[in-house]
Amino acid sequence: MREGQLLRSTATVGVNTVLSRILGFVRDIVIARYFGASLGADAFFVAFRIPNLLRRMFAEGAFSQAFVPVLSEYKATRSLQEVRALSDHLVAVLGSGLFVVTLVGVVTAPLLVMGFAPGFLEQTDKYALTTELLQITFPYLFFISLTAFAGGLLNAYGRFGVPAFTPLLLNVSLIAAAIWLAPLLATPIKALAWGVFIGGISQLLFQIPFLYRLRLLPRPRFGGDPAGVRKILRLILPALFGVSVAQINLLIDTVIASFLVTGSVSWLYFSDRLVEFPLGVFGIALATVILPNLSQHYTKGPPENFSNTLDWALRWVVLIALPASIGLAILAIPMLATLFHYGEFSDRDVLMASLSLNAYAVGLLGFACIKVLAPGYYARQEMRTPVRIGVIAMAVNLVLNVILVFPLAHAGLALATSLSAFLNAVLLYRGLRQQGGYCPRPGWRGFLTRVLMANLLLGLTLWFARGEWADWLAYAMGERVWRLGMLLLSGVAVYVLGLLAVGLRPRCLSYAASP
Repeated sequence: MREGQLLRSTATVGVNTVLSRILGFVRDIVIARYFGASLGADAFFVAFRIPNLLRRMFAEGAFSQAFVPVLSEYKATRSLQEVRALSDHLVAVLGSGLFVVTLVGVVTAPLLVMGFAPGFLEQTDKYALTTELLQITFPYLFFISLTAFAGGLLNAYGRFGVPAFTPLLLNVSLIAAAIWLAPLLATPIKALAWGVFIGGISQLLFQIPFLYRLRLLPRPRFGGDPAGVRKILRLILPALFGVSVAQINLLIDTVIASFLVTGSVSWLYFSDRLVEFPLGVFGIALATVILPNLSQHYTKGPPENFSNTLDWALRWVVLIALPASIGLAILAIPMLATLFHYGEFSDRDVLMASLSLNAYAVGLLGFACIKVLAPGYYARQEMRTPVRIGVIAMAVNLVLNVILVFPLAHAGLALATSLSAFLNAVLLYRGLRQQGGYCPRPGWRGFLTRVLMANLLLGLTLWFARGEWADWLAYAMGERVWRLGMLLLSGVAVYVLGLLAVGLRPRCLSYAASP
């Protein structure tokens, strides 16, 4: 895929992801308005985070990283019939395995809650409610994993838009459940759990017609291509850990936060959601697009194409993630107040969530770099190095959690996750350099200097223009939206003009970047 096609595909995924994330914010605004940072909200976020964590680790993480390179190899070297035989056998193995895991998860929900949120054991009502919610939400893992399988097929054949659009359906389901189903139930928070369940089914059904048009709709059967399936399964286990360090660290945050004051889990959730917006819109979109391309370059083509693809992606990550990090940190209270400060979400909730948002914003560049650097290993079907690096990063996160949670409470957990993400990214980068998988193109020094100068200008502009945080809590909704919109638009304009003023040109972002 040429550079222009890469950028267009990334833009396609990014635009659909923007729509999904915007609707996700609407979803979170609705949840914050109706449930706040209450006992029920804490219970739901834990019950949703468990299957969602497994989804990110397995379905969109390890499975995609193992499946897409093998599928790209089959697509490049074998017939459509052989690709279909591989997908038929794999969906049979995957579906049967997921059914067993889902059944076990529902039955052992009380033990899972005990393990993932041990602090809830001291609050009997909270523990019981979380268990009930988890038994409803856990089947989401089954449906969303099959959805990720379908999305992997579509991505390998260049249909990036459909999988990127699919998450909108979960957000629609949750919004509808909160507004219309919750008032009908004796325990309103259960409506959100049913919204997750219905959202999982709708996402899977949505992708089926598109697979049918490509003649890739799998027919579950064993014996289609056992060799290819065995190869994928051998890659899944190491990939499972390698791609999941950030999610495991977030889970550790939730476990420790369950021992803190009520609201801590919710504060971490809402601040994480804001960080996930730029990460999902661009970081994950970029990773989604480059993985099949890296796999194809590795299978056939000169090695420099592989390296140049990584270099191109890293330049875009720096260009986007750095200003996003600065914006999130400086505008933490304005953003949280504008999005969530309604109904049950109090002044204190805004201030507490802003602390963890500042801490998560520190690690945004690290999170985004991991999304680009990790595919550099998975595309070559090399899993050992990211696993080893993941172990190191997770160990450091645990140590930092213990050190930082006492003086900084929930914000210390977020800061520990951010710092360990940077360590993870640095080690992944060093490994690719040492293995010869990546050789930076000329021009990085000048590129970084220009980007840093433009970001300094952006930071100063936002700092002086944002006003006092107390005013944001007092503003009416309309004034908040208008003021925040003007700040964001002004920030984008200042950043773009700053880049142009310091001499950054499009050629600095191309495969053939030069000093």
